[in-house]
Amino acid sequence: MLDLNIPSKEHDESRQGEALVLESSKNHTGRKLYVESYGCQMNFSDSEIVASILSDAGFVTTPDYTEADVVFINTCSIRENAEVRVRNRLKQFGASKVKKPDMLIGVLGCMAERLKSKFLEEEKIVDLVVGPDAYRDLPNLIGKVDEGNKAVNVLLSREETYADINPVRLNSNGITAFISIMRGCDNMCSFCVVPFTRGRERSRDPYSVVKEAQDLFDAGYREVTLLGQNVDSYKWKSGEEESAESVNFAQLLEKVALVSPELRVRFSTSHPKDITDEVLYTMAKYENICKYIHLPVQSGNSRILEVMNRTYDRAWYMEKINAIRRILPECAISTDIITGFCTETEEEHQETLSMQEFVKYDFAYMFSYSERPGTPAAKKFEDDVPEAVKKRRLEEVIALQQQHGYYRLQQHIGKVEKVLIEGFSKKSKEDYCGRNDQNCMVVFPVSETYKPGEYVNVLIERGTSATLIGKVV
Repeated sequence: MLDLNIPSKEHDESRQGEALVLESSKNHTGRKLYVESYGCQMNFSDSEIVASILSDAGFVTTPDYTEADVVFINTCSIRENAEVRVRNRLKQFGASKVKKPDMLIGVLGCMAERLKSKFLEEEKIVDLVVGPDAYRDLPNLIGKVDEGNKAVNVLLSREETYADINPVRLNSNGITAFISIMRGCDNMCSFCVVPFTRGRERSRDPYSVVKEAQDLFDAGYREVTLLGQNVDSYKWKSGEEESAESVNFAQLLEKVALVSPELRVRFSTSHPKDITDEVLYTMAKYENICKYIHLPVQSGNSRILEVMNRTYDRAWYMEKINAIRRILPECAISTDIITGFCTETEEEHQETLSMQEFVKYDFAYMFSYSERPGTPAAKKFEDDVPEAVKKRRLEEVIALQQQHGYYRLQQHIGKVEKVLIEGFSKKSKEDYCGRNDQNCMVVFPVSETYKPGEYVNVLIERGTSATLIGKVV
């Protein structure tokens, strides 16, 4: 996976394979749990739900899998290399199981649904396979394995949102947190496995979302990111009758922003077909809603977008960009781009480059296409663009994005920007770091007069390829 100049936290490569550790619960049974997560932020959020459920069942977490009684790996199916990582990791867990035969090993998440039989039959080390909608069933499933059975629950739900479960915040800085507002996806993009691994879209009730935001704020958190595969299609209704209350994403965004002007609100991910002017005007209305939108384009060519089943064309996407620039002139925009999708010609690739020129994205996640088994694209289209061509097109996309990312960073130099201090910079305890409204990482000298969790105004003096550097004014 190539990510470049990307201070975003949705696909944080530094967190891949992160083990989760929490405070010991009072009612613990002495059984130790180890959970390791891969993939998107939704998976890390799900691991917090798993930890909460099993903490209530008496488990304590350990950072060392060799001493765990139950080992879980929370998986991702989006990229091929994620599967390779997971299989290699399972072999390592298996070596520990030889020394500790009572150890229970389970696979959670997106890969669980897709590869359940493979994991149980081929990988003799796996005892338990649990999909993203079945985490409430974990204590029961662990009981089945304790009795000497293999256990599987990969049933997808139309209702499960885990709205009543208070996620345990893992490996947190105590300042920024993620709130899952919906689960699943109804967009059948031809390259994507998510609708098959996470099920259909369903939205959490807005009152549970607002309560979670309020609880986080009361606990000292100062930024929340609302998460969904496609946040713009959030829609909740209190009942079936005509008079039933309904809430859309723009209204939910406003409710969370109103928790406190001191609570910053971000969201991810948006879909070009669903993002509305109402959302943009809500962002403009509230200073504490960050001016940053992740709007995946995938391709700049209308025919390829149709083959991808993205349900918008080039002109529609450009109109959305124009609306963002008109209503939110200061807004940063990031994107996802896939090069070498089935049947993509050289001319069509050039249209992706010209889309990059049109938008000049602040950040981008850029991939060459890798076929995922079970997706509509794998069933209907031949993966016919040679690997060397995909790679060369990807390099061109990356090179252009490097220019644009640098250009966007330069626009901040000389300005005073509001930054939420997240902690010390990775490189030095002499500097703090935090993000500005547009999601850029800003580094500035430590001072005794302010501390993590506080907002400061920073004069941006210079920038590197990925970071802004300044001083508090």
